[in-house]
Amino acid sequence: MEQRHLGRTGLRVSRIGLGTLTWGRDTDEHDAADVLKTFWEAGGTLVDTADVYGDGDAEYLLGRLMDGLVPRRDLIISTKAGSVPDPDRRYDGSRGHLLAALDASLARLGTDHVDLWQVHAYDAGTPLEETLQALDIAVTSGRARYAGVANFCGWQLAKAATWQLAAPGTRTRLAATQMEYSLLQRGVEREVLPAALDLGIGLLPSSPLGRGVLTGKYRGDALPPGSRGASDHFGLFVEPYIDDTASRIVDAVSTAADGLAVTPLQVALAWVRDRPGVSAPIVGARNAQQLTAALSVEALSLPDEICRALDDVSAPVHRYPDHDWSTL
Repeated sequence: MEQRHLGRTGLRVSRIGLGTLTWGRDTDEHDAADVLKTFWEAGGTLVDTADVYGDGDAEYLLGRLMDGLVPRRDLIISTKAGSVPDPDRRYDGSRGHLLAALDASLARLGTDHVDLWQVHAYDAGTPLEETLQALDIAVTSGRARYAGVANFCGWQLAKAATWQLAAPGTRTRLAATQMEYSLLQRGVEREVLPAALDLGIGLLPSSPLGRGVLTGKYRGDALPPGSRGASDHFGLFVEPYIDDTASRIVDAVSTAADGLAVTPLQVALAWVRDRPGVSAPIVGARNAQQLTAALSVEALSLPDEICRALDDVSAPVHRYPDHDWSTL
């Protein structure tokens, strides 16, 4: 698998990342082992997790699998901290919480460091410089090699990255930002992606297949049995992308796939993988068969005319002030 630099850093990652959101819940240890081995054998290196995935079970399971199945040195491990199971405070970006969470993640993973550590979300209740200081401490102490953020909007990302570049002392440059990005969700193109490109921050798209809808499995009225859309804990997550707008985009993806003799999954994933500023889309697969289907995109590059057609059919509405006012 082709390797890419993560933003403006020396860290190289596989251009498809493996997500572990379902590990320890919908994906058991046997399936997780098959998935990880399949990913590793295909040349994949970037494995994405978080301390809240499966209430910590995803990290614990990944740690067990690195203890004999796949060598730790062959993987780029990324985890996140900051989301908390508190209905009154969903995010905790305090220095104390973040560093304690990192130590707990390292214990579950069975390693002395992670390659990329990200703040899971912006915490308006904590001064940003305090949150960012936790990243500095994590890197200078050797517990993390690189640092980033996730789910920061444009001004939050720009503020955080600029602080790290301009504040006095030794600060850790932001290497990555993780955001949802697909043909069904192009909101990051308004401000997040331009900021990331300008600041040299690599984008790691989550849900690059539109929460599974871009595979074409949800065409029609019925929800496929066993799909995330039909599950109790993911149904509400998929539902917003099952509408007329999404249906038109899925139809276009399917038409392109037919013309290229590939699958809608491959078309949708190749589109987002090769967008400017993207380092590696994060693909979540519940079993090795699903992952193999996603990894088959490695040999596919979409023709320019297909990209333009998909861009047009999925184009978000960008007006003032996102575009040059003189062109409006």
